[in-house]
Amino acid sequence: MSKLTEWAYPLAESLLAEPLPRRWQHSQGVAERARIIAPVLGEDAELLEAAAVLHDIGYSPDLAKTGFHPLDGARYLRDVANVDERVVNLVAHHSCAWMEAEARGLRAELEGEFPRESAYLNDALCFCDMNTTPDGVPTNPIDRVNEIAGRYGPDSLIGTFIRRAEPEILASTSRVLEQVAAAKRQPM
Repeated sequence: MSKLTEWAYPLAESLLAEPLPRRWQHSQGVAERARIIAPVLGEDAELLEAAAVLHDIGYSPDLAKTGFHPLDGARYLRDVANVDERVVNLVAHHSCAWMEAEARGLRAELEGEFPRESAYLNDALCFCDMNTTPDGVPTNPIDRVNEIAGRYGPDSLIGTFIRRAEPEILASTSRVLEQVAAAKRQPM
């Protein structure tokens, strides 16, 4: 583990494990997916793993201010934890967060405070998140989107957002799988 991940895991655990144990399981599973695709990320692998384990800390009752977890988590990481700016930006924009922010009337706020990281890192974090169940078990993005829509209800803000985001989630996953396949085809 790098210094960044050595720091990220205990922070995420302290914010999620007790009040939201299932969310903590999910975050650990997302980080595990990040480790699996690490070979295609090069020097950004540790950055992605840290963002993966921290991506849902905004759900913590101690941090929830706006009710929009990407924004609440990113603000905490920036303002209190003073973590690497790139991790903060990945947390702020994970899994098509801009679409949910738009539905909540927070898109200008999100994008004004936090620039997006490179597309391949945003794709990678979306891949990790959308290939992990709420219990931290591997899944696929179609089942994950269906699970989210079912949990929140199809007419809820989250249900509507996740269906709107589904094409981009599937495209992100496809791009990451193409990178992984290309890396496996490379001669050793």
